[in-house]
Amino acid sequence: MADSKREVERKYEATDATRLPDLGRAAGVGAVEHEGVMELDAVYYDTDDLRLAAAKVTLRRRTGGSDAGWHLKLPVAAGVRDEIRAPLSESVPDRLTALIRSRVLDTPVVPVVRLVSTRDVHVLTGPDGTPLAELSVDEVLAERLHGGDRTAAWTEIEVELADDGDPAFLDTVGRALEEAGIRPSAAHSKLARALEETAPDAARPREDEPRTTGDHVLLHVRRQAEAIVALDPAVRRGLPDSVHKMRVATRRLRSALRTYRRVLDREATRALGTELKWLAGELGVDRDQEVLDARLRARIDELPRTLAIGPVEARLQLRSAAARSGSRRRTTAVLDSPRYLDLLRALEALLADPPLLPGADAPPGDELTRAVRKDHKRLAGRVAHALELNPGPDRDAALHSARKAAKRARYAAEAARPALGKPAKKAAKRLKAVQSLLGDHQDGVVARETLRALAVQAHAAGEPSFTWGLVYGREEAAAAEGERELPGVWHRAARARIRRSSRS
Repeated sequence: MADSKREVERKYEATDATRLPDLGRAAGVGAVEHEGVMELDAVYYDTDDLRLAAAKVTLRRRTGGSDAGWHLKLPVAAGVRDEIRAPLSESVPDRLTALIRSRVLDTPVVPVVRLVSTRDVHVLTGPDGTPLAELSVDEVLAERLHGGDRTAAWTEIEVELADDGDPAFLDTVGRALEEAGIRPSAAHSKLARALEETAPDAARPREDEPRTTGDHVLLHVRRQAEAIVALDPAVRRGLPDSVHKMRVATRRLRSALRTYRRVLDREATRALGTELKWLAGELGVDRDQEVLDARLRARIDELPRTLAIGPVEARLQLRSAAARSGSRRRTTAVLDSPRYLDLLRALEALLADPPLLPGADAPPGDELTRAVRKDHKRLAGRVAHALELNPGPDRDAALHSARKAAKRARYAAEAARPALGKPAKKAAKRLKAVQSLLGDHQDGVVARETLRALAVQAHAAGEPSFTWGLVYGREEAAAAEGERELPGVWHRAARARIRRSSRS
């Protein structure tokens, strides 16, 4: 079995002459307990082209210390990583292999660096003896195992926050160390430093600032592709909101391929767009049920108790359990499927050799503005059509179509923001308001369909259906209110015109 913990730490430079200050005098510290010295031996694994290191992901097999075993560290924020552990074994455990699959695909991982550390450990505790942080002085010897045989050695200080500790305490310790002349480390991890100091003497690639339309579009596409890959482990681990974020990145990427068809050859990307639509649909199964459950529960909770007649809560829970049964297993199966892995390979191929059209060479101002305005015009037509219809199923379908267009127009404006500046930001904000209103309307349409089904089921079981009909009526009223608000919200969005920015 693998277990995980959130690791919050800071690293500092040290030398043989470095002397630790008296941290027992730091605010909140009751005592500094010396835990002794331990020897750690870790071998880090990666692909030949260091895909994990490029993403600040580390995979190691370590012996020595209290947590010997396999450790996979996934970045969360600066100085914050999630560490997933598994027992010692000769090969990488299957659970960890699954969590790096989106990064490495079929490429094998091999030993790339060995780090041997002598660790002198001190535990900082509060006045009541509660551990606050662990401070260690590490003497590190790094040996390159792949791509050369160079070595490097250094000493560093690492301060790791105790479980459930206050991150502000690390600031307190940091001030005490810096007042003693001890400076923060430039490397975010031991592996990063080892790779840098043992790297062959070769020029490192430099990313140029985006200048052309193609540069801007490819940067946006790359970021969405990276988001899909980076969120894969979080989805597999069932972390909150991870499925939703991955679905959004998938939709943004598909939208960009359609919007910027004068930059990226649509014929060449059509098949990829189809696969992105498939992935978004698969990810949406559980997310849509989650949104529906929350909406129905909120409607029931806002009713006075006297109007919740019959086993309303029980029936709602039964429907939710039936709808979401096995959804996580299904999502994991999708991420393990050959089709999904082929999609990731197609993304790599697209970015490695993008099918650029002549429009890609143009300055970004005119071309990006044209693309954003085109999506805006499509949305305007769909909103106008929906507002011409009478309330009912036809208008509901037209508003749902307008919602999709609003999402695409918003994504186009957001993608163009780095080049077009404030006008694109303003447009994206107002288009988001349109999308949110139309999204709420569509959620209400789905909720009413579900409420009707619940009422039929309750009636067939001999239960009162009054409450379901009451909530249905409230959903109808909410939909009517949203339709009344739409002209005003759309008018504000329509006034947010995209102009060529001076940046371009």
